[in-house]
Amino acid sequence: MAKIDEIKEILNTLRIAMSIAFGILVVLVGSIIKRYDSSNIDAIFWIGVAFTFVLLIFITIIVTKISNKTKEIKDL
Repeated sequence: MAKIDEIKEILNTLRIAMSIAFGILVVLVGSIIKRYDSSNIDAIFWIGVAFTFVLLIFITIIVTKISNKTKEIKDL
C-alpha cells in the first residue's frame, strides 16, 4: 500500500470517529437540557456535563489529527 493510501485511510477513520463523536455530543446535550428543564439536577446530570467536556476535548484532538494528516498529504 502506498503511503498516500495509508494516510487517506487514517483520514477516513478519523472523519468517521468525528462524526460519531458529534452525534453522541448532540444526543448528550439534548439529554442534559431535558434533565435541566425538568429540574432533575442530580449526579447523572453532572456526570453528563463532565462527559460533554471530555467529548469536546476528544473532538478537538481528532480535528487536530485530521488537520495534521491533511498537511501530510499536501507534502507528499
